Amino acid sequence: MISGSIYALLAGFWGAGASLSAKLFLSAYFRKEMCVAWLSDWTEVHDGVTVCEWLHIPLWLLGGGLLFSCNAFMWTFFSKALRHCSFSARATLTTTTGNFISSAVLGRMIFGETQTIMWWAGIFFTLCGLLVLHGTTPQAIPLEEGKKDQ
Repeated sequence: MISGSIYALLAGFWGAGASLSAKLFLSAYFRKEMCVAWLSDWTEVHDGVTVCEWLHIPLWLLGGGLLFSCNAFMWTFFSKALRHCSFSARATLTTTTGNFISSAVLGRMIFGETQTIMWWAGIFFTLCGLLVLHGTTPQAIPLEEGKKDQ
């Protein structure tokens, strides 16, 4: 059985995938650049139209489908994380941390992005909060004497 934290980390990863697909496929600039980079051998002109001039529409549809799918997976795993975690703050913070780290890794690998020291300080404090949350156990609320009998 998978723990709630694993579901939350997977939700964060799928959230990062959704933002990546939105950035890659829904931006006209990136679609055109991807087409030119990937299909540089096929950029010949047929009837005055290059391949990349019509291929942006299927790429846009693919990006929309990926965006929808990644968001659906993210919400599925997040709801499972909420069900399996002892309290919702643990699932929410774990998902957020997983999303930040996945976004940073994917941004570095695909776009060559670098993070500022302020970003690293923010993720450090988020991880500290995550460690505090995972180190605590939920306290059972004692029932009053009158409610025990009912």
